[in-house]
Amino acid sequence: MIMAKKILRKFLPHPDVITENRWIKLLGPRLQDPSLWHINRRSCSLAVALGMFCAFMPVPFQMVIAAAGAIWIRANVLLAVPVVWISNPLTIGPMFYFCYLIGAEMLGLEPGAFHFELSFDWLVNGLAAIWQPFLLGCFVVGAISALASFLLVRILWHLHILRHIKIRARRLHNRRRRAHGKL
Repeated sequence: MIMAKKILRKFLPHPDVITENRWIKLLGPRLQDPSLWHINRRSCSLAVALGMFCAFMPVPFQMVIAAAGAIWIRANVLLAVPVVWISNPLTIGPMFYFCYLIGAEMLGLEPGAFHFELSFDWLVNGLAAIWQPFLLGCFVVGAISALASFLLVRILWHLHILRHIKIRARRLHNRRRRAHGKL
């Protein structure tokens, strides 16, 4: 996973930059935990799963929830937060409609007209009619997405490590062959 680590390190700020920030220091020693900033299999797979789950939460401030969750489960904060951006103004409508359809199917309801609006009026009036299938769908799709992304990151990380081991073994074998040939 050396190459993936290099790529992530290229785009993510250095942990010292974050932990030495005066605003972060005000939040206490919990944010000084190195596991919140390390790039390893456990921390990254948990961060991606958490970010995916939070992306399907129909609430504002999903990034804050993802950051707090990452701190709580000791996952990589810098990876959990941007994964939430999967739900953005362009994707949130289709994502929530899909969640509504899944929830309606699970509850055995006939899907009605669904018009999502990012407004307080819609939250008060529009959500009242569909809240049960909508929230059930959001929870189920979020949980399945989190589990699938967790497993995908773990599998890809494992395959990358196996590939790296094979490359090292091949190089070692070639060196020994060359050394033996020269004797």
